[in-house]
Amino acid sequence: MITPEVTPFAQTGGLGEVLSALPGELAELGVEVDVFMPKYRGIDCDKYGLKETDLKIKVDINARTVPAALWEFRDKRGGRYLFVKCDEYFDREYLYGTPEADYEDNAERFVFLCRSAIEMGLAASTHYDVFHSHDWQASLAPVYLRTLYAGEPLLETSASVMTIHNLGYQGIFWHLDMPLVGVGWEFFTPKHMEFHGKLNFLKSGIVFADEVNTVSPGYRDEILTPEFGFGLEGILQEKGPHLTGILNGVDYRTWNPETDPLIAANFTSEDFTGKALCKADLQRISHLPIRRDVPVIGMVSRLSDQKGIDILGGAIPALMEHDLQLVLLGTGDARYHVSFREFAERYPDKIGVFLNYDYGLAHAIFAGADVLLVPSRYEPCGLNQLYSLRYGTPPIVHETGGLSDSVDDYDENTGKGTGFKFGWYEAGGLRQAIQRALKVYAQPKALANLRHNGMQQEFSWDISAAAYEKVYANALKS
Repeated sequence: MITPEVTPFAQTGGLGEVLSALPGELAELGVEVDVFMPKYRGIDCDKYGLKETDLKIKVDINARTVPAALWEFRDKRGGRYLFVKCDEYFDREYLYGTPEADYEDNAERFVFLCRSAIEMGLAASTHYDVFHSHDWQASLAPVYLRTLYAGEPLLETSASVMTIHNLGYQGIFWHLDMPLVGVGWEFFTPKHMEFHGKLNFLKSGIVFADEVNTVSPGYRDEILTPEFGFGLEGILQEKGPHLTGILNGVDYRTWNPETDPLIAANFTSEDFTGKALCKADLQRISHLPIRRDVPVIGMVSRLSDQKGIDILGGAIPALMEHDLQLVLLGTGDARYHVSFREFAERYPDKIGVFLNYDYGLAHAIFAGADVLLVPSRYEPCGLNQLYSLRYGTPPIVHETGGLSDSVDDYDENTGKGTGFKFGWYEAGGLRQAIQRALKVYAQPKALANLRHNGMQQEFSWDISAAAYEKVYANALKS
């Protein structure tokens, strides 16, 4: 597996958590997995137990030869993580760019990542059955297997899989980066790597990969349409049966209210006593009045339009007319930092805002909130709604992608369902869904039933890992 991030070593979103859990699940199925990623500045070797290997590689890039070293970490489940150390590209404060802009040499940095992953296998004389690329940063590996490295004995029977975690991020660069990539101009065509006159890394990976998948069945269908295809719906349609959707899973060893050491008190689906203590702790941390009777709405999110922050901002003035509290954790667009800081100042007894990412506080919100907001405009899979279900915190979700796949709308007549969906992507649609949730909150028996329903859901990674094993088999058949 080739990836730009893995939790806990380096993370900006859900991709890192996937790469933390999936390799171990595959290892338990008998799949030997190496995970290859950059050794960023922020990765503390002593903290995580990384060790330098004897393996050295050289990558020809941009008319010069760049040397690199390999570091290694082995987890308890059998997965091996390899880190390519090249300070020229990865010894930086951030992964992909500063808060102001992306790094100008990102094309070169991730060309290097893909080339070095393949060179590592050759230097170690290791045959990999499958090269599995995650997102645009790793998407040139399928290209290289069929171009620059075609005919290499160790690679002749290697297959490639391309996983799209979010089609909105494609790695688009100017056309003059083609020589940097290292393949011929004959591939700069609409059928291959060209995209409206520019070079598109993700498109290139999709075209050349034997199998392509994304992270939920619903999102797989959505990206075939102009609305969610971001201009790539045509080439995705051409993949036909070689494009699948596999819902992400949850590592319940980490996300489990019965054993979670990061929350104020543990609890089960049969005894919610501990959840009440978690709620009081969350109110204390958020400097909100500690009231058991007031509903607490939580949200852990990147602050961007994709995540529904725009419609949440539009809904807040009307929501503040209700007796409720809101706790928001996340970072993102500067304008949302400003607006939500202002909301917190305007409603100090109702809104707590944390404009950073705090892993422990995220656990506290999932455990202590009464409902969780996941109002994304589009969502390939989403993990937060899966976490919140296990913590007895019914999610409020926009009916899209993986959110729709993983949450069943609550029916007050039958008592069935696990959360609240809204299809109208406007502040009014979100507000109506929250009002439905508040109505259920006011009915203790209905609320307990809804919580119990959610906590019984099963989204274990072993289910998803078995599906990935089938994708690998299909890729090898190709």
